Amino acid sequence: MNNNKESFAVKQLIVSSSPHLQSNESISHIMWSVVICLIPALIGSVYFFGFRMLLIIGLSVLSALGFEAFAEFMWRRKITINDGSAVITGILLAFNLPPNIPIWIPIIGSGFAVIIVKQIFGGLGNNFINPALAARAFLMVSWPQLMTTNWLAPRFGHLAGYDAVTQATPLSLAKNFGTPETFQSLNSWPVIKNLIIGFRGGCIGETSAILLLCGATYLIIKGYLKYRIPLSYIGTILILSFIFYITKLSPLSPIFHLFAGGLILGAFFMATDYVTTPMTVKGQWIFGIGCGVITMLIRLWGGYPEGVSYSILLMNVATPLIDRYIKPKVFGYK
Repeated sequence: MNNNKESFAVKQLIVSSSPHLQSNESISHIMWSVVICLIPALIGSVYFFGFRMLLIIGLSVLSALGFEAFAEFMWRRKITINDGSAVITGILLAFNLPPNIPIWIPIIGSGFAVIIVKQIFGGLGNNFINPALAARAFLMVSWPQLMTTNWLAPRFGHLAGYDAVTQATPLSLAKNFGTPETFQSLNSWPVIKNLIIGFRGGCIGETSAILLLCGATYLIIKGYLKYRIPLSYIGTILILSFIFYITKLSPLSPIFHLFAGGLILGAFFMATDYVTTPMTVKGQWIFGIGCGVITMLIRLWGGYPEGVSYSILLMNVATPLIDRYIKPKVFGYK
């Protein structure tokens, strides 16, 4: 008994170099957990848009893995394709593409995301913006017509309660074909219900809010997801859209803004990227609020119907500035 006490006391006196906080969780384990949590939305995309979605997602993932291995081989770095980060990039890029996109688009997008955005800056942990979103922005600039017109109606669109989304997303309808009748239809419960379930046009992985929330809930419970960013992001959207709605600046309800477009996908799976978001608690709140403000500005007055991708990218760029001015002061420092 005395020996055990002495052994415990000796262990307590051992001092090692930082970091002193330790965890049994590895980067690879967290990355693959995120991949698993994206599977419900992946299955939903196949259900809503057909088995061609497996081809698009598969090409995007395999291309990301291939480009990652090629870049690391060329730069003589350790091959890290088994850590799951390239798989996440491929899935998220595919999730941000229209269902009818040509099959060569995800290959080019994955190459841009992995080589230009990620590996050229040193690999995982050194990229300053989200690779998948940066690739989507690149594709939007390079092939805007392909990225904005290849929408596909859900295979079970007759269940959605409206036929207008067969050639456009709900946000596109509101932006380009907005009439009092259209706005009234988009704010109705049948439409909102199907926005939550996924019976509507949109990008491959963004349509079903409930499937995305299933995966996000697990990540929050496990502590892998920074809840402050999605909470502040979505909260800002709800507050601003409510103000604009009651002041007649926007004809669309806060609930519509919440479930339309890629807000749920962006808030939970892309705005929470460890590498490109602030480290401090206060900084994460600022990051989420900034994303919400920019998203609403683009949705209401921008040239594109949706602003989630660009809002996150802009706040990624602002992250070093946020960390610089929000970081806590050293104890005793004047």
